[in-house]
Amino acid sequence: MAPIANSREEFDEIPTVVGIFSAFGLVFTVSLFAWICCQRKSSKSNKTPPYKFVHVLKGVDIYPENLNSKKKFGADDKNEVKNKPAVPKNSLHLDLEKRDLNGNFPKTNLKAGSPSDLENVTPKLFLEGEKEPVSPDSLKSSTSLTSEEKQEKLGTLFFSLEYNFEKKAFVVNIKEACGLPAMDEQSMTSDPYIKMTILPEKKHKVKTRVLRKTLDPAFDETFTFYGIPYTQIQELALHFTILSFDRFSRDDIIGEVLIPLSGIELSDGKMLMNREIIKRNVRKSSGRGELLISLCYQSTTNTLTVVVLKARHLPKSDVSGLSDPYVKVNLYHAKKRISKKKTHVKKCTPNAVFNELFVFDIPCEGLEEISVEFLVLDSERGSRNEVIGRLVLGAAAEGTSGEHWKEICDFPRRQIAKWHMLCDG
Repeated sequence: MAPIANSREEFDEIPTVVGIFSAFGLVFTVSLFAWICCQRKSSKSNKTPPYKFVHVLKGVDIYPENLNSKKKFGADDKNEVKNKPAVPKNSLHLDLEKRDLNGNFPKTNLKAGSPSDLENVTPKLFLEGEKEPVSPDSLKSSTSLTSEEKQEKLGTLFFSLEYNFEKKAFVVNIKEACGLPAMDEQSMTSDPYIKMTILPEKKHKVKTRVLRKTLDPAFDETFTFYGIPYTQIQELALHFTILSFDRFSRDDIIGEVLIPLSGIELSDGKMLMNREIIKRNVRKSSGRGELLISLCYQSTTNTLTVVVLKARHLPKSDVSGLSDPYVKVNLYHAKKRISKKKTHVKKCTPNAVFNELFVFDIPCEGLEEISVEFLVLDSERGSRNEVIGRLVLGAAAEGTSGEHWKEICDFPRRQIAKWHMLCDG
């Protein structure tokens, strides 16, 4: 009986031991979970955010760590303003309650020596915290004004540049444009907006909103680009394109501003700048490039096979020298468009290889009243695409276009390819 009694006592002690170990295990698990959460939180707060940009509209500062929470308006706290003896940080921020229906601000008479005198038309460059303006002669854009462009006054663009070292962010504030020309001849006004591209990569594109019926638009919109190292800033350039919105056709291009960032020192604070808007560098009509097209007419099935093969020597679309071309193919019968196709976009190349085939059904016998239009366009994200060149093949076409069309009519079921020069769109 003694062995049985001992075994019972040992069996009774097992639940107690298991309970003790379970309690210690639970405490250890909770402590480990709390430690992991604290580590993740601290690492997340110290982590450099990936590349993205935050758009700030009309002086509303939005920070990436609390995008859905607080918004900080216009001027800073009074204590911060008192601590700065020179130009306040947000001296150019505008009162949102004083805007008119078009989003513009009333002009006020400026006193001599006031901080608002910083926005005079003469190009001046200022560093935050300095009383004396710095001449930007050494920082002039490589795009110089000709005598003809100086006579055509296209207005002045005001903006500021800043680099936030704490958040590794490059900040561009588009403040306003003054003295823009009227692009609408009836109302003698414009509906301006601005597109900005960071060169040379051309992949960071942003644009402001459209301000209706004004020649002096006050945008005050801030674009913050995260993940751009400060050492890389000197290699970049800013390209501003000023446009006027047109509801019924392609937007009118007012002009452009190019700002190379080499030599611009942003370590001392925000830099307020202005530049004269110049006429955009338009392509010469003699250099639109060439397009290789293959055609085949099937008389038995009454179909036309069109193959867009290649494009070469396409002109520069803008100052970056890079185009994103694609081809639109329109089929016309008796000057009426009856079908349309388009190729894929080829990124950043003046010599694109498409190799895309399209088959069109012909609604009539023969090709006498049929014509095919090819439009080579430059893909622009967020805006209307610009036409690089145009080509029309048909019975009424002249030169190599007419010869190509005559050959496919004379030799049906034969695939015939030829290079063609592009003309103005």
